Amino acid sequence: MKVQKTTTPQAPKREERKWYVVDAEDKVLGRLATEIAVVLRGKNKPTFTPHLDMGDYVVVINADKVKLTGLKEEQKEYIHHTGYIGHLRRKPIATVREKNPTRILEEAVAGMIPRNRLKKFVLEKLKVYAGTEHPHGGQNPTPLNI
Repeated sequence: MKVQKTTTPQAPKREERKWYVVDAEDKVLGRLATEIAVVLRGKNKPTFTPHLDMGDYVVVINADKVKLTGLKEEQKEYIHHTGYIGHLRRKPIATVREKNPTRILEEAVAGMIPRNRLKKFVLEKLKVYAGTEHPHGGQNPTPLNI
């Protein structure tokens, strides 16, 4: 009788992970965030394993120029509750874009990562910058076509 063994791949070391750069200018927020989340988790690789962090690093530039479709520019709000009664805080997206333009893309990607113990480690590999300059040139990031 022949016995088949199941093999589990090991998570790649930090040095073995690839670096990608994405230009977010004139890209739709949700569609861009889903593609970035796939690369961060490693679902684009044949060795994907749900319980391991298999993903690569993603550097996003021009995050302040990301597009929103429909009426989201006027209607979308970020809601936060402090934990005290009556302390529901709402910030319109125009205020968030003005104060911290990278937060829009960071929260969109974070919402597409499963809520488990790996989420923190997956999101550490996301680097978002409002302008075209980034300090990760030494890693030689390759452009990710989205």
